[in-house]
Amino acid sequence: MALVVICGQPCSGKSTAAACLAEALQESESKLSVRVINESSFHLNPNQNYADMPAEKNLRGVLRSEVDRSLSRDNIIIVDSLNNIKGYRYELWCLARAAGTRYCVIHCDVEVTTCRKWNEERREKLESFYDDKIFEDLVSRFERPDSRNRWDSPLFELWPSRDGIEKSSAAIVDAVMYLTKKVDSKTRDVRVLQPTIATQNARTTEANSLYEMDRATQEVANMIVEAQSRAMGGPLNGVSLGPGLPSIDISRPVGLPELRTLRRTFIKLTGQSSLSGRPPPSDADSAKRMFVDYLNRELGKG
Repeated sequence: MALVVICGQPCSGKSTAAACLAEALQESESKLSVRVINESSFHLNPNQNYADMPAEKNLRGVLRSEVDRSLSRDNIIIVDSLNNIKGYRYELWCLARAAGTRYCVIHCDVEVTTCRKWNEERREKLESFYDDKIFEDLVSRFERPDSRNRWDSPLFELWPSRDGIEKSSAAIVDAVMYLTKKVDSKTRDVRVLQPTIATQNARTTEANSLYEMDRATQEVANMIVEAQSRAMGGPLNGVSLGPGLPSIDISRPVGLPELRTLRRTFIKLTGQSSLSGRPPPSDADSAKRMFVDYLNRELGKG
């Protein structure tokens, strides 16, 4: 149905805006299915996420992959994060176009001095806050949305420090109207993005790749569990998965919870490969090879 991108400086009220919008949408006559995707969904620490550029790129990749998996014509996805880089907002816009849904941006416009003050208040309350160095770095790199850009349009502006944030805030009300308005041949003020042949093909290919990866890594995990059961807790050396595939060499027992965590991490990391231009594996054997190599590095003898 739609993708909503919340953006703003750190500690500018974005999560409050996302919560108010989600509640207002759920209370609307349309009774929409709404999901908020944010960093806390993955139990991610802001200071670790933005400690350096690789960590920040990893965070954006995780959020982007989750948005891509969640988008459909039956729900509204709200991305509650900094979304401070215009190139990243463009990537999210492309996902909305590929899914054939509506798209809009909500900007929490707050003075930096107020954001800094709110960050300090979070620190004093022992809530999630940004270290000073990371906060100042993020502030300096924020790229304001511009409604003249298609990936920043339509743009709804909130001023939390001046007006607060409520379900009745003008920007929230306008966004709800935009997201719930019925579209027909006469509608001119609501735009539903249309996928191109290229984006449709890319989305199908990526969906197939994710399916193959999920199935292949589960098969590997099952083989490891069975092999460990036969080994009676001993090391797994040279366990074969089949012709042409690498063997599993794990020097210590791996519990099922740890194995599940490693599998989820691998899938998330591999799902971000499109950001660096490297496509994810499109067949089961390739996915198995990559996953076994990953496990051998993480758990093997080196």
